[in-house]
Formats: sequence, structure tokens, C-alpha cells
Amino acid sequence: MLIARCSRWMDHVASGPLRRVFQNPKRLLQDFVEPGMTTLDVGCGSGYFSLGMASLVGEVGRVVAVDIQGDVVERLRKKASAAGLSGRIEARVCNEQSLEIKDLERQIDFALAFYVVHHAPSGPKLMTDVHRALKPGGRFLVVEPRHHASAEECAVIEAGAAELGFKVVDHPRLVRSWAVALVK
Repeated sequence: MLIARCSRWMDHVASGPLRRVFQNPKRLLQDFVEPGMTTLDVGCGSGYFSLGMASLVGEVGRVVAVDIQGDVVERLRKKASAAGLSGRIEARVCNEQSLEIKDLERQIDFALAFYVVHHAPSGPKLMTDVHRALKPGGRFLVVEPRHHASAEECAVIEAGAAELGFKVVDHPRLVRSWAVALVK
């Protein structure tokens, strides 16, 4: 009971201004995203990581941000416009059966799924969609919260990724999270 209350409290605190201390998008993604890249933010929400990626890809790069919730995708569009980044961010609404990115086959340099896979109705389908979209050598960072995804669930994610042809290249250390960096 105490652990559950602490976890909820940490979720609340971590979603506020302190989030940048523990999950700063530029610091977290700087080793993965370079100027000129085309990136994919799976389950982008209102754009916390999408906006950070847009800064990192620079003026000639592109961020495709997808989420199942149309209202948060609209919020991302407004945030991107206010930040002067709407030319770099393409926000899309996806659905439970597809990320709606078939047109991006072999075009993505880097994909991020931050606290998303454990919510997906079909983690294997999500992973398949990302694998198809990635260029050969493209990288995929999957981050799951330790208090929602067990070690066993994370092992299943890694095994599923391996079945698709991903190679595990790293396990970045993140506060309160399990992470795996994959390469196609």
C-alpha cells in the first residue's frame, strides 16, 4: 500500500516541473538524435519528448509524433506552433491496430517509445510497425516505468524485439525506469 501511494506521488511530482531534472528530453536523447534526422515519437502525448527531439533534429530534421488520443495530438500541434517548431513536427493520430506510419517504411533514423509499450493493446504489433519504419541501422529506445512494467514484462519486450530482428545495444540507466536501446 505504501509503495503504491509513493509511486502515485512520484508520478504526480515527475509530471510537473521536476520532470526536467529526471527526464530532460535533450539530455536523454542527445546520444541518439542528430541534426537532419527523421525521428518517431510513439505515444507522444502532448509532446514532451517531441519538442525536445525537434530541437535536436534542427531545421532540416523531422519529428513524426503519433498518439491514439486526438486531443493530446492537437495540444502538441499548438505547443509546436507556439515554440516555432511546427515545421519540424508532424503530429498524427494513430489507432489501436496501427501506428498509421506505413508511408514511413525505412525512413526513420530513430524511434522513441517512452512509457508506452506497456499500454499498447499489442506490443508486438507496435514493435513491428516501428521496425518497418526504421532504416537499416536505425535505433529504437524503449523506456518503461519500473513501477508499471515488471522485469519479466521487460524481458518479454526484449525477446519480441529480437524475434523481429532488433539487436540490443545498450541498457541506458534512467531513474525509476527500465530502458533498452535497440538497433535494426
